[in-house]
Amino acid sequence: IILVAFFSSFAKLLMMSLNSSWRLLQPSFFLMGIPGLEESQHWIALPLCVLYLLAVMGNVTIIFIIWADPSLHQPMYLFLAMLSGIDLVLASSTAPKTLAVLLVHAHEIGYTVCLTQMFFIHAFSSMESGVLVAMALDRYVAICHPLHHSTILHPGIIGRIGMAVLVRGLLLLLPFPILLRRLIFCQTTVIGHAYCEHMAVVKLACSETTVNRAYGLAVALLVVGLDVVAIGISYALILQTVLKVPGGEARHKAFSTCGSHVCVILIFYVPGMFSFLTHRFGHHVPHHVHVLLATLYLLVPPALNPLVYGVKTRQVRQRVLTVFSLKG
Repeated sequence: IILVAFFSSFAKLLMMSLNSSWRLLQPSFFLMGIPGLEESQHWIALPLCVLYLLAVMGNVTIIFIIWADPSLHQPMYLFLAMLSGIDLVLASSTAPKTLAVLLVHAHEIGYTVCLTQMFFIHAFSSMESGVLVAMALDRYVAICHPLHHSTILHPGIIGRIGMAVLVRGLLLLLPFPILLRRLIFCQTTVIGHAYCEHMAVVKLACSETTVNRAYGLAVALLVVGLDVVAIGISYALILQTVLKVPGGEARHKAFSTCGSHVCVILIFYVPGMFSFLTHRFGHHVPHHVHVLLATLYLLVPPALNPLVYGVKTRQVRQRVLTVFSLKG
């Protein structure tokens, strides 16, 4: 409840700031949806709608299960609850407008709304990456230093990690809409995308965009680069420790506990890196392929993360089955 109130207040402050600063320079943008697939966009919207519904139901279920069961108030599950909360915001920042564009041709989006959507999408993507690093740290401590797990990752530390992830996402991405204020959109305001993506908006400007492009690249390298390195180091140390463990059963258990997290990492980073590289270097990739994959990138991880953890994590699976059996 506190987090929801915080984000609601933050969004209102951001929109008020954008309104007051850009009242005279405020065009409306036109979201094309998926260029080249206009005739079949309503069919494409159906699986996207299913993904969004799965994301909402799955992540709400995960949050409720962890909140209601005191035995799951452990680092791994608390980080999972953070991930689910971020996924809810990430999917809800993207899907409603995208589906409106594809289904009812509601292409127009206000300048302030567009930049607010862009900020939330990129900020919460950064937060998700940070939570994945925290989960890798949890797996490293649990496997490499099991006797000190509860003392190293106590509730106070978990709260500080969550706050650091939140602050990093907000501070690093807040300059995005601020830097866009200096741009002049003197020609087309048609965005060849299904939502307001940073580079897609920057490319519309007819003024100098070097600072915007450089800062976007720096943030991507700083967030994704450092986070991937940290996750890689964590799992290299985990692998080194697991291979020294005698007995196949112990190794299998250790690999099994990390399996769900590795799946989530791949689901998040692989399409995200493809979208990032395509925007800057993939000039030969068909535009509709890029837009479709960029849209799926923001909906597939939130939809699949609860399913992956529900299947791979025994404690979560048992709690979910118990809740639904009681309701039945």
